[in-house]
Amino acid sequence: MAGVQMMPAAVDVRAEGGVAALRRRRDGAAASGGSAVSTASLFAGDWRRRPRRPSCSVRALRQGRSSRGGLGIVCNLGGQYEDTFDDVQLQLMNYFTYKAVRTVLTQLYEMNPPSYRWFYNFVAVNKPTDGKLFLRALSKERQELAERVMITRLHLYGKWIKKCDHGKMYEMISDENLMLMRERLMETVIWPTDDTNTEKIG
Repeated sequence: MAGVQMMPAAVDVRAEGGVAALRRRRDGAAASGGSAVSTASLFAGDWRRRPRRPSCSVRALRQGRSSRGGLGIVCNLGGQYEDTFDDVQLQLMNYFTYKAVRTVLTQLYEMNPPSYRWFYNFVAVNKPTDGKLFLRALSKERQELAERVMITRLHLYGKWIKKCDHGKMYEMISDENLMLMRERLMETVIWPTDDTNTEKIG
């Protein structure tokens, strides 16, 4: 079968003269066009095993290798760089649901105290951490409140889109990273003390 190498039978090293016999077998196999792999490397306890491949490696890209001729970096440590950030979008939706619930609670507290008490008890039992499940449960109990929360969270998201400055957000994250690294550096630096060995002049 093409692409399949047959494993040679295990050889008793002691019965055939030790390592010298294995070398003769290997040289004979290479001269006859066979596999040049030493049979000694097939034993489980052989110290000449090849080391494990690292988690990150550079490999030739199989697809389009002839057209691009480039190398691809394969890494199994830090996830995939082509993530779609769907988890971030889900967190944003959940957060705006939570913010809309707070807004509706404030409005009901001022305008409709009985509905406020009911909604407050409902929120205490059903936490709005998962927006979809929360709204699904709320629509079964009070459809009008569920629609109000959905409209409110859409309105709040529209206001946030207009006020969000992505350049400023990037700068804030960069500045905070720099500040944290500077703090860590200051904690690890060993400052010289006044009682160091100094030579007196005169």
